[in-house]
Amino acid sequence: MNPNDRPEAGGRFAIWLIRETSRLFGRRFVRPFLYPITAYFYLRRGVERRASADFLARVRGRRAGVMAVLAHIHAFSSIVLDRLFLLLRGFEPFDIRLHGYEALQAQIARGRGVLLLGAHHGSFEALSVLRHVRRDVPLKVVMDRQQTRDFNTLLYKTNAEMAGQIIEVGADPADFALQLQATAQQGGVIGMLGDRIRPGERALAAPFLGTPAEFPAAPYLIASMLGLPIVLGFGIYRGGNRYDLHFELLGESIQIPRSARDAQLREWTRRYAARLEHYARLAPYNWFNFYDFWQGTDADGLVPAPGLADGSAG
Repeated sequence: MNPNDRPEAGGRFAIWLIRETSRLFGRRFVRPFLYPITAYFYLRRGVERRASADFLARVRGRRAGVMAVLAHIHAFSSIVLDRLFLLLRGFEPFDIRLHGYEALQAQIARGRGVLLLGAHHGSFEALSVLRHVRRDVPLKVVMDRQQTRDFNTLLYKTNAEMAGQIIEVGADPADFALQLQATAQQGGVIGMLGDRIRPGERALAAPFLGTPAEFPAAPYLIASMLGLPIVLGFGIYRGGNRYDLHFELLGESIQIPRSARDAQLREWTRRYAARLEHYARLAPYNWFNFYDFWQGTDADGLVPAPGLADGSAG
């Protein structure tokens, strides 16, 4: 099942209640409520429960029991809650440790813009540390706000500045491309996720945890068209209030010539999938693709789809 086709967990009132309780009483007061939320999610969301068990079995090489799946869901709940506190209070409640940050700084210093590529692994919001240490550098995040729409609507009402830094994918293709280009021309950072395929996007197959999985081609096409380096970023949750932020250079020059497009796209996708696998093994409970990630992939294939097949950004 595609994650875009599933109903959002919880309801508007529950999401609003968590937001307001967090605002009034703080992180320490709210965190104990994650345990009943975890139990509810485990009991009521069978697709996600089975997807968690499948992923953990793949990454750990043994069957995942009930406690492992509960720990996985609790880590997910913790990071979702922390998204709210990152918007409400910045980094004040957190112990943030940086790894490889100089790789990102070096590319920013070149002044041509950077594509910061993450995944649904850990907290991408935690990477917004850049807003606090480099206020001179524009930061835009590519996001599909139709995913978990109710949560995102209430979430970004708490921080209007953050809402203004979103480039919404699925909007007008020309406007989308212009926003990307404008950010790059200002030497800014464009953040996006590289592990989920939206309907209509071109997809490529690459080995991931022993089985081919599909990944979107869009990040590499965008980097090629705008002349951007790609820096990987993963905000790994380590329990409590600690996050380890990892940055590493994936490619300083992403060139996708039309004559060798398929081969180059496969190669960059393979490199990304290999590094994603490294971080998935490093912190398995940070994996938040709660669906069959390996569904319907041809072991040899590039999976064509409309949208970016002609190299357009939108």
